[in-house]
Amino acid sequence: MSQSNMNRAAAETEPSAFFSGSYRPEDVKILLKPISVEPIGIAEKERLIQSGRRHYSEMLSPENLPSPRYMEIFRKAFALNRRRMALDLLNLAAIIAARRNDEITLVSLARAGTPIGVALKHILQRFFSRDAEHYSISIIRDRGIDTNALRFILDHEARFESGIVFVDGWSGKGVIARELRKYAHEFNVRHGTRLDYTLFVLTDLAGVGIAPSDDDYLIPSSILNSTVSGLISRSILNEQIGPNDFHGCVYYREFEAHDLSTWFIDEIVKAVSERIEEGHTPSPKPVDPISARCRSQRLLEDLRARFGIADENLIKPGIGEATRVLLRRVPERVIVRDEKDPAVAHLLQLAREKGVVWTTELTLPYRAVSLIKGITDA
Repeated sequence: MSQSNMNRAAAETEPSAFFSGSYRPEDVKILLKPISVEPIGIAEKERLIQSGRRHYSEMLSPENLPSPRYMEIFRKAFALNRRRMALDLLNLAAIIAARRNDEITLVSLARAGTPIGVALKHILQRFFSRDAEHYSISIIRDRGIDTNALRFILDHEARFESGIVFVDGWSGKGVIARELRKYAHEFNVRHGTRLDYTLFVLTDLAGVGIAPSDDDYLIPSSILNSTVSGLISRSILNEQIGPNDFHGCVYYREFEAHDLSTWFIDEIVKAVSERIEEGHTPSPKPVDPISARCRSQRLLEDLRARFGIADENLIKPGIGEATRVLLRRVPERVIVRDEKDPAVAHLLQLAREKGVVWTTELTLPYRAVSLIKGITDA
């Protein structure tokens, strides 16, 4: 596509005012189209997904506020892990600053990547004297990245194409990193661009990106839904999304009184400031991904063999991915390494609330893994 055609396509998707969810408008431009979606029950959604009748991105199950007990666990988890998350955010910002000489354009992958991108924008500006634009866009497994959103960003940040940085929260099996590589490469070929489709994450369990850590630790934002992610749903791609639209999302206005999104960012940035005041020097050196990649592959092979799992999509390793299963899929079981570990307390609470079996395996290489129930059992 010529540059003039790219400009025209971007103009067709130009919003009258930028959508920022419940974040401050200067923190993020969320390139998602707010729509209304009739929620569908989790069990029915699972049957439709696994039967191939519907793609997961076409549907949303109901999103509810967490129980008081779960919120108590979240606040304890935040207190326990805020310093660790702050350290990794600081080091990830250092990695990005060292690898981008031009103006930085953060492109977070909604919605798990959105709070990470917001925090990084603050940290880069405040502690590295690097201004950064921040957009949050959709990428969907098997459907790809939102090319309308990419064209929009390039139209507005064309001078700094080399400064674009794709950001997410963590890697589980590495599916999203591989999707980004595939579809961003296709975008480059089609449009003559040179986007760097490396994925930058806080912790890289699958060894597929750039990260300051490969530990399976509890990133506090991973255990809540919209109330820590700007009150937006995960991205949607259904019949309401036209050829020139951004991918969609639901904005949960009814949860505004319970929203923690800006509170979370302010508290995390405060924790970063504390680490610096304590004399921590940010490290721009990422972890070597090879050991994480081997660990991930061995675990997946073992679980597939032991539980007779043909579809790898039914295995969700790591705390973040395991939590998502309990919140919006139909779980078969949860496996934890140590049931007394405070990092898995929220998982066990969700399992109790939903009547899900959980077991302990001391040799598990991650703190937790969830298995999704197969369609024959659903």
